[in-house]
Amino acid sequence: MKLNRKSFLLYKLFNSSFTGLSVGILFTIYKPLEEPSIYSLGGIVLALSMLLIAVFYEKLLNIKSFYAISILVELVMMISLITFLILDISFVSALLIYCLYQFTFIFGGYLVRAETLVASDKDFLAKIDVLKQIGYLVGLSASYLFYKIMEHYFEIMSGESQIEILHYLLIVLQLFILVLLLFSFNFPSTNQEPEK
Repeated sequence: MKLNRKSFLLYKLFNSSFTGLSVGILFTIYKPLEEPSIYSLGGIVLALSMLLIAVFYEKLLNIKSFYAISILVELVMMISLITFLILDISFVSALLIYCLYQFTFIFGGYLVRAETLVASDKDFLAKIDVLKQIGYLVGLSASYLFYKIMEHYFEIMSGESQIEILHYLLIVLQLFILVLLLFSFNFPSTNQEPEK
């Protein structure tokens, strides 16, 4: 298995733009979680889980695991978006989405480490980081424009309504991100003739 660098760079660009575009939604989604101890408990579970993942780095730091875990994380993000649209803003949806986000954060450190190993050369890593920051800035700018357009053009003032509309855009973007991720890895051909 090899990395398709062009597709992977596009994946990182759009993945970071998703982060920038969605950064403000959690403040509204998490409103029903009024008990601060939930965040403390979530933090403890996150730290312990990241510790457990780090113990298995020797087995996990390879391109196949990187691919599988990347796909898993992106699918969980999609599930969190759909969860919100189905359950709307409630204690149950907030808690479920918080747990799903925490699950993706568990693999955050691993994905950074694995990406460095898989990407390998310095120039490519620099391109990844540049595109991550560009994507994040584009996402943040698009987020700001989206909320202003909702308020001033469509006169939708409710934060909940704005976030619900944004979720439909985020689902489309997340589908595109998943496709880019799938194209970012080249699998070895099974019908290659054996070397003589």
